[in-house]
Amino acid sequence: MASPRLETYCCPNRDAATQLVMEFQPEVFCGVCIGSASISLLLTILQLLPKKGQSPRKMPKASSSSTILLLISICDILGGLGMIFRSSVWLGFPGFIANISVVNGTDVWPSTFCVGSAMWIQLLYSAGFWWLFCYAVDSYLVVRRSAGLSTIVLYHMMTWGLAVMLCVEGIALLYYPSLSSCENGLEHAIPHYITTYAPLLLVLVANPILFRRTVSAVASLLKGRQGIYTENERRLGTEIQMRFFKIMLVFVICWSSNIINETLLFYLEMQPDINEMPLKNIRSAALITWIIMGVLNPMQGFLFTLAFYGWTGWRVDLKWRKREIPWESMSSSTVGENTYPAPVNYQSNIHDSKKISTTDSQQTDEAISMLSEGNTSSDERLTRSSPIYQGW
Repeated sequence: MASPRLETYCCPNRDAATQLVMEFQPEVFCGVCIGSASISLLLTILQLLPKKGQSPRKMPKASSSSTILLLISICDILGGLGMIFRSSVWLGFPGFIANISVVNGTDVWPSTFCVGSAMWIQLLYSAGFWWLFCYAVDSYLVVRRSAGLSTIVLYHMMTWGLAVMLCVEGIALLYYPSLSSCENGLEHAIPHYITTYAPLLLVLVANPILFRRTVSAVASLLKGRQGIYTENERRLGTEIQMRFFKIMLVFVICWSSNIINETLLFYLEMQPDINEMPLKNIRSAALITWIIMGVLNPMQGFLFTLAFYGWTGWRVDLKWRKREIPWESMSSSTVGENTYPAPVNYQSNIHDSKKISTTDSQQTDEAISMLSEGNTSSDERLTRSSPIYQGW
């Protein structure tokens, strides 16, 4: 799982609270992490692969939102691989890991592995948090018609730049002036925890606000498309709102245990002796949430694909298709065999006024379809109610 305690454990003089959770049934905990991460990894890849009998939808232009959804899944996959590798080494080479606790040891490889694997996991999941924030921003900009593929470059700069900067800064402050002298006081640990949980708290606070504003903007778009707000438009807006709710629900389920666990451990660190009897219930709660983190954190990747696309099925189609980008097609495809109408090639016998109105409606439909990617019923209603569809 992803926790700043992983980096803290690399300090030979680690605090008592970190010692408590990291040395509580390490074999069981690592086994739980490997099992959860492996299941999530396989199911996530299965979700993203193209399926047999599924017709790829032809979008008039590529969607930055679909690219962001793919990048979130990639971050989860790579973070899960980091968890599997770290836990496997932990289980397979207990003597190697034991050398981390040796103060002023001559073997630097155990500490190097500890720091490197912990940074890999933290960096990938932090980047996933930033990409999820970018998705909320992009969804709002899409309905305002202020986003496009050009903005994906800015998202890359912000996401990877902030993720690397915060990760390096937190690690540098934690291990300053050296690995053997870190964790001598909270002044080393607190900045590290802040840089780790800052993007997580940003998603928890900012994304619901952005999603709510996006839903309001979608309602205005649907009302203005034909001047009326029918039952189909109302249902489409509700389904987009439900999709945002599912995304936030998955995020809260997977990461609320981290916040609870960190709160309990910080409380224990403030106590003179964490082994006192009055603190038994708090210690038990911290250990329970620690195991829960090992289960839920890696499962985020698979649960997010369910929130993004729904269940896409088991029938995988591994045949290579000419002139097709499977990942981009997958991120904007539905479970059924419905297709999005291709861009219309207007001939000279169509009036200019009709061309302008149809283009404006097409832009509105594109914006709505980007937010309802992967939802079969929404795409069908959108397509059938579109003036482009009716014209055909």
